Amino acid sequence: MARIAGVNIPTGKRLPIALTYVTGIGSKSAKDICAAVGIDETRRVNELSDSEVLAVREHIDANYTVEGDLRRETQMNIKRAMDLGSYIGLRHRRNLPVRGQRTHTNARTRKGPAKAIAGKKK
Repeated sequence: MARIAGVNIPTGKRLPIALTYVTGIGSKSAKDICAAVGIDETRRVNELSDSEVLAVREHIDANYTVEGDLRRETQMNIKRAMDLGSYIGLRHRRNLPVRGQRTHTNARTRKGPAKAIAGKKK
């Protein structure tokens, strides 16, 4: 099993598909990585030699922010917005939708289960 950026990628899948298991690498980035390293996209992970896996790993380390570093960076951006007191930061702090969605109805995933309001039904 190949290990790239701290993630065990599945061996039976084609390389571009397997690379998407790493947080921060989508299908476009995975295809770009294959092209940059010079590996055919139809090859499967278990068909790669150790040197090819090493080349992929080094290319990702040099050119992409992935996994823990990416998560840390995202959390720091959210924390910075909260500390600044920006609108986005306030929405994060109140655990409400951040990107302009309606909250009068819906938004239950973000707000949690509905709470009954006493004396509302009349």
